[in-house]
Amino acid sequence: MFPPFDLERLDRKRRQIVFTRGQVPVRVLIPSIFTLVGLCAGLTAIRMGIEHRWDLAVAALVFAAALDGVDGRVARLLKASSRFGAELDSLADFVNFGVAPAIIMFNWALEDLHSLGWIAVLVFAVCAALRLARFNVSLDAADTPAWKSNYFVGVPVPAAAIILLLPIYVQDLGLHVPSLTPLVLLYTLAIALLMVSRVPTFSGKLIGQRIAREYVLPVFVLAALFIGVLLTYPSLTLTVGSLAYLAAIPLSAYRYKSEQRKAESAETQDTEESAAEEPPAEEPLERPESDQVVRLRTKP
Repeated sequence: MFPPFDLERLDRKRRQIVFTRGQVPVRVLIPSIFTLVGLCAGLTAIRMGIEHRWDLAVAALVFAAALDGVDGRVARLLKASSRFGAELDSLADFVNFGVAPAIIMFNWALEDLHSLGWIAVLVFAVCAALRLARFNVSLDAADTPAWKSNYFVGVPVPAAAIILLLPIYVQDLGLHVPSLTPLVLLYTLAIALLMVSRVPTFSGKLIGQRIAREYVLPVFVLAALFIGVLLTYPSLTLTVGSLAYLAAIPLSAYRYKSEQRKAESAETQDTEESAAEEPPAEEPLERPESDQVVRLRTKP
């Protein structure tokens, strides 16, 4: 009399109603809006770099990086993650952090090296594309241990874009870096190779997900202090931040190896314990030698 309640069928009907009416919740659009604003900032950084307005180019790129760090968290907070948003974010990241910093660096210093400088920025952009493609593929891996979520494989593209412009920050502090153009070329190639390397770097995904109630106000104060320092002393703040990030790469690799050894030892110990709990296999009973001798003697 009463048919069974099918939850999957009900959800399917609800989705069909939404799509037939052509309605999409506004919360689904918010993360993509953040991504598009960041893309506009990255394109503006390209224009500012072509016009040799370095301060505005750096500011636009930093703003794009800040939005890139926000849009994914907003999507998870609003439960608005989608395949479309992920693809749009990846394409925007390539333009903002693969193309824009390369063009800025070429117009700032590497243009003096002509073809060599252009090859260097081409390598950087290609490595950024490869890094993003590898990251997108790794999202489908479901058997990744939880401790590995705190590490990236190689330097992420937004971080690489920020630290690539380190010579520009240093010049603003008073050092004439364009005279060291060959070193800038080598530095660009080194950052490009770090993106596609297998060097583990901190991701920070497992840090700060929950904080104690008494630390809420200090976190707000530190955030306001950081923004104030960044706006007041942008070159100094970005220089210190870039150098600190580069110095943290060996530390993150060491921590990764340490946690990997702990995980492997724990897995080995679990395997040994499970093997010890299994009952030993029964060995076939052998006839005593005397019985065999008797049978041989009595055999006709």
